[in-house]
Amino acid sequence: MSRTTRRTALMAALGLITATGATATVMTTTAGAAATGCKVEYQITSQWNTGFGANVVVTNTGDPVSAWSLEWSYAGDQKVTQGWNAAISQSGAAVTAKNVAYNGSLATGGSTSFGFNGSYSGTNSVPATFKLNGVTCNGATEPPTTPPTTPPTTPPPSGSKADNPYAGAKVYVNPEWSAKAAAEPGGAKVSNQPTGVWLDRIAAISGGNGVMGLRDHLDAALAQKGSGELVVQLVIYDLPGRDCAALASNGELGPTEIDRYKTQYIDPIAAILADRKYAGLRIVTTVEIDSLPNLVTNVSGRPTATANCDAMKTNGNYIKGVGYALNKLGSIANVYNYVDAGHHGWLGWDDNFGASAEIFKQAASAEGSSLSRVHGFIVNTANYSALKEDHFSIGDSVGGTSVRQSKWVDWNRYTDELSYAQAMRAKLVSLGFDPQIGMLIDTSRNGWGGTARPTGPGALTNVDTYVNGGRYDRRIHAGNWCNQSGAGLGERPQAAPAAGIDAYVWMKPPGESDGASKEIPNDEGKGFDRMCDPTYPGNARNGNSMSGALPNAPLSGRWFSAQFQELLKNAHPAL
Repeated sequence: MSRTTRRTALMAALGLITATGATATVMTTTAGAAATGCKVEYQITSQWNTGFGANVVVTNTGDPVSAWSLEWSYAGDQKVTQGWNAAISQSGAAVTAKNVAYNGSLATGGSTSFGFNGSYSGTNSVPATFKLNGVTCNGATEPPTTPPTTPPTTPPPSGSKADNPYAGAKVYVNPEWSAKAAAEPGGAKVSNQPTGVWLDRIAAISGGNGVMGLRDHLDAALAQKGSGELVVQLVIYDLPGRDCAALASNGELGPTEIDRYKTQYIDPIAAILADRKYAGLRIVTTVEIDSLPNLVTNVSGRPTATANCDAMKTNGNYIKGVGYALNKLGSIANVYNYVDAGHHGWLGWDDNFGASAEIFKQAASAEGSSLSRVHGFIVNTANYSALKEDHFSIGDSVGGTSVRQSKWVDWNRYTDELSYAQAMRAKLVSLGFDPQIGMLIDTSRNGWGGTARPTGPGALTNVDTYVNGGRYDRRIHAGNWCNQSGAGLGERPQAAPAAGIDAYVWMKPPGESDGASKEIPNDEGKGFDRMCDPTYPGNARNGNSMSGALPNAPLSGRWFSAQFQELLKNAHPAL
């Protein structure tokens, strides 16, 4: 069932009911100071001789609630026998479903879902009345006309989500990316690797014109799943005023279009993910890369400030958007939210690190969300920072001069992504995030192998020769981020590779451009960023260094064969 949610204000006791087959949609609102309202979707998902399965989606159209209780009564002898994602009790014909620990908070417009199996004899009619926290929704519908005759598969276990969704699970291989990779010379060596699916504009949700939409990917994931667990990786990436410090990755929504972001982007995604059909998938969401840290590093008072980032800090729409996405998506039992936490070459300095962590907490608590809606964080998304620098560490010194004083490290506290991810995790836990949160590291383009890869430390002439001679990351400057020359595929995706790390992932599909080398007209809102121009001499964000970008690159997200071949050639571990 497709559905939309919206806040209905100051309407008097209005019930709207639609019925199709075995599905009922019921809405109610009540006028007055409480502004209480709800939308309930009750769907019989399968039915056989004496049993049935059902899925219920509850949407709060009134004021935010911290706990919920849904009540209904059956007209026949239906009995709930097994439930998940809610605590369900029954006395006679009366049934009560209450939230469990992780899905009690419902913001205005927030939804959650639960399911159950039941028994019946005679007629299995949909309940006529529902009450959410005492508010009545009235409606009825007819029983299914051609119900499935096979009992449902065993439901997911009730209780908390998997601690690490990647543990013991396969990960979805995007057939569109796989086909492009396989068509490249040598690409078959990696075309079976899992990569992220980027939902970077509203049209990407439905797809079309030969491009897979979200449901297409989820259906393909079900086909790949088999009898085990399978993770689907989605990148949620369409904030208003997106990526305020860059141009190549600007999006379709203007800085003030937060309502459109909620209703036309997040709500439709949530509606699809809440479909009971996909409840057996583990859905990992990478939430809004290149957004929240800009509110620390690229605002007034910093040499890298931009007017766009000042505007986004003032209007609060990054905070609101991320909070809304976390709450809406995190209320779905099989969705695991991972918030983007930049990378060490962006946030590793003292004045960026702690302030960014505080911003992450603020966003995770906005728009009715809570820290419990965050399963973890992801670092190095679509970036090139080395996973682990083996030939120097932050505590080293040469001739009494600290590595931190080298031009490359430049007073950063971290030399690589692994040390940064583990430190950021500890900081976030200290701020109140769950001690079990996990980190993801995007290793799709940080291998830095090939003939230029150092085999030992640099010369001890001075601290710069020591660091530059030994570092794997061969970028001209750690602030360079666009289609980097010399980069290679990094560690292959794998679960639980290090302490506190849930997985190494290829969230950015190798071979997809970071941005165009020159201005290219388009209808996706993507501008031309000189950091993608190989002739650009730089700015304050990269120490006024050359960009290091490959030439002749297409728009961000488009296939870039030359980049893919570069990544294959310089892969580490080698292919």
